[in-house]
Amino acid sequence: MSQQVIIFDTTLRDGEQALQASLSVKEKLQIALALERMGVDVMEVGFPVSSPGDFESVQTIARTIKNSRVCGLARCVEKDIDAAYESLRVAEAFRIHTFIATSPMHIATKLRSTLPEVIERAVHMIKRARNYTNDVEFSCEDGGRTPIDDLCRMVEAAINAGATTINIPDTVGYTLPHEYANIISQLVNRVPNIDKAILSVHTHDDLGMATGNAIAAVMAGARQVEGTLNGLGERAGNCALEEVIMAIKTRQQIMNVHTNIKHQEIYRTSQTVSQICNMPIPANKAVVGSNAFAHSSGIHQDGVLKNRENYEILTPESIGLHKIQLNLTSRSGRAAVKHRMEEMGYKETDYNLDTLYDAFLKLADKKGQVFDYDLEALAFINKQNEEPEHFQLKEFNVQTGSSVTATASVQLGCGEETKADAATGNGPVDAVYQAINRITGFEAELVNYKLTAKGHGENALGQVDIVVNYNNRKFHGVGLATDIVESSAKAMVNALNNIWRAKQVEKELQRKFKEQKETV
Repeated sequence: MSQQVIIFDTTLRDGEQALQASLSVKEKLQIALALERMGVDVMEVGFPVSSPGDFESVQTIARTIKNSRVCGLARCVEKDIDAAYESLRVAEAFRIHTFIATSPMHIATKLRSTLPEVIERAVHMIKRARNYTNDVEFSCEDGGRTPIDDLCRMVEAAINAGATTINIPDTVGYTLPHEYANIISQLVNRVPNIDKAILSVHTHDDLGMATGNAIAAVMAGARQVEGTLNGLGERAGNCALEEVIMAIKTRQQIMNVHTNIKHQEIYRTSQTVSQICNMPIPANKAVVGSNAFAHSSGIHQDGVLKNRENYEILTPESIGLHKIQLNLTSRSGRAAVKHRMEEMGYKETDYNLDTLYDAFLKLADKKGQVFDYDLEALAFINKQNEEPEHFQLKEFNVQTGSSVTATASVQLGCGEETKADAATGNGPVDAVYQAINRITGFEAELVNYKLTAKGHGENALGQVDIVVNYNNRKFHGVGLATDIVESSAKAMVNALNNIWRAKQVEKELQRKFKEQKETV
């Protein structure tokens, strides 16, 4: 009988470590909701003790998510375990994930300890976590380079202490598939209480082995795979979950396992993660890349036309990628837009129809015809801006030319007020940014700017993604319009709203901390 492989997503924890700018609470929640919709079993959403912002985002997600288990990371340290519990306790279902290094190199040089001391510390912290929840995961950091005898001792002690999931990370992406499978097999055969826990694997792609290692481990007995959407992660990235999920689905007969993932949500979730994290997906990326289902060879094209299975082991439809249709214009009604969104897999809760339709009409007036990729881009921005923003772009004007200094005048809504100012700059975008900074008083320094065409032709939507530095913290902003300067202005306003929200979170946490001190 086919057994389930639990899918543990760590996009919002391990994956975020690869980003130029930290995600806002709002952006993290948007990704978490997409992961829940896709059906991930467990989502690791942060490291609560690491910062007030991380604690707040974990707590917000824990309060919102209902159909996936929410997990927080903690070192084998009392304050970490306690912070994880405090942030997660509001969740429908939660897990505390604690870890400690087990390889000789890490124990000697990083922890300056011994294996018996490490085991004792891990046991103590697992028991502490079990006081808070029956779902405790323990990870042997650098497990791929830990001698098997040491690993067996550690795993047996962790399970006896109450760990219900045992994770063996290949932390530095060092092992080969047959080596990793052997580690899992040895644990299955040598640890006497292994039946009391689920064996999990966490792979990295430093040698390009992340997906292969994960699949080999599942074949050897692992029943949880940890990874990220699009393989997001520090260095060369993590195991790409969409690859593991579709490998299991495609080779289910030989693997005799399955997942509970809604495969038709994979493409949309992948795109959501890519857009919010400002991390483009390579065209040749397996499963979700733009060339994943493209055939340029004449022989291949002929074979696919005769029978798709000649050269396609997956179908675009299996991951929720549908053919582009050109059927909406400025004369299309709200019902037509809603129907097309439903055909693309969107639910009414995924967007605000009134706001989306207003944006659709404005775009249709400019472009004439609106494509699926236009609607998806509008829906993404619609979700980003569904809550009232403190700063709102009301109006802007730019004067520029080859022989004049660019000048911009900008009008912003700032809470209850409307403010305006003008500035010059090195080109129209810089002039707009200088004017916006003057209005808000936020001296945000632009450190990264990227323009992506969403569609084709001269009237294609342009998405601008920026990263700004403010008080030694990096913030992401995104804007969408057919005009590049307008997209750029919207991106800066979005970044400043993220800064403003972060400042409000910090103020609220400081207020709570002050109240707690006064109570004590």
